Amino acid sequence: MTVSELAAHVGSRVTGDGSVLIAGVGSLDSAGEGDISYVEDEKFFEAANQSRASCLIVPEKVALDFPCQIQVKNPKLAFALIAEVLHPPKQRAPEIHSSAVIAKDAKIGSDVFIGAFVCVGENSTIGDRTQIRAGAKIGDNVTVGTDCVIHPNVFIEDGMVIGDRVILHAGVVIGADGFGYVRGDMGYHKFPQIGTVIIEDDVELGANTTVDRGALGRTRIGKGTKLDNLVHVGHNCDIGERVVIAAQTGISGSVTIEDDCVIGGQVGFGDHVLVQSGAVIGSKAGVLPGKIVRPGVWWGIPIQPLDEYKRLNAHISRLPHVREQIKDLTERIKTLEQQLLKRDE
Repeated sequence: MTVSELAAHVGSRVTGDGSVLIAGVGSLDSAGEGDISYVEDEKFFEAANQSRASCLIVPEKVALDFPCQIQVKNPKLAFALIAEVLHPPKQRAPEIHSSAVIAKDAKIGSDVFIGAFVCVGENSTIGDRTQIRAGAKIGDNVTVGTDCVIHPNVFIEDGMVIGDRVILHAGVVIGADGFGYVRGDMGYHKFPQIGTVIIEDDVELGANTTVDRGALGRTRIGKGTKLDNLVHVGHNCDIGERVVIAAQTGISGSVTIEDDCVIGGQVGFGDHVLVQSGAVIGSKAGVLPGKIVRPGVWWGIPIQPLDEYKRLNAHISRLPHVREQIKDLTERIKTLEQQLLKRDE
């Protein structure tokens, strides 16, 4: 595509030759002829001027010494939107592989791809243009929307609901039983795990992420939410819209995360936590059961506002020095006590 076409795609204008053809994207140091790159931080402007890219995406009202530029408010977002056009996801021609096992009463939409060794259970529905790749298993009474991509070895258990344009990466499990047990005289008894999971539109779940079915109700992942690899969502959780959760986060049952929250990697949630809209939780934080996390930036174990966490860390870093001071004071007090005893004698 020409630079002018790409600029129009992101609602911007071109400085320089808009007829330059662009075939790919790259970083400032790796891009070459026919590539487009971006810069948004002033400290990289000098490096940007030395880039071999054919065009740069730059911040508004910034004029670099570069022959072809697209000026936008958010260069990184514009770069991502252009990358989607130049590097579209792999599409597969409609096909149902001969090794696939599909129930007779399953409803398969138009232009669907179903790969080798896929299973689609009884009374399940697969929407138009959805791709189900090798080894995936769709249970009974499952609804999968349109334009979804179900990668290899994904398991979607019975009764689940998957919206439109959902991407489930390899190894995702939707609808396994929640971790719910009741202690009795002879050990633990399983609490009923007969609920469902609802995955709304435009959700993406990373590889080997698991979302447990509700015990008696539902587990929900809201529209536009993105979960990284190896995230665990417990039973009856309600995760809102446009939430992002990084890898290895574990979420206990009945946690509510409202819209537009950001959760770092390896965060641990106790049960019945409420994370209010707009909260940001830093990596490796620990959220105690029943905690209400209000809007703002939080960190630490147990979780606390970022400013408090920084102050605590500053104090902790001084502990070796404080220890030496206490040791010195102890010795001085001991010496003074001995001197007082001698004087009294």
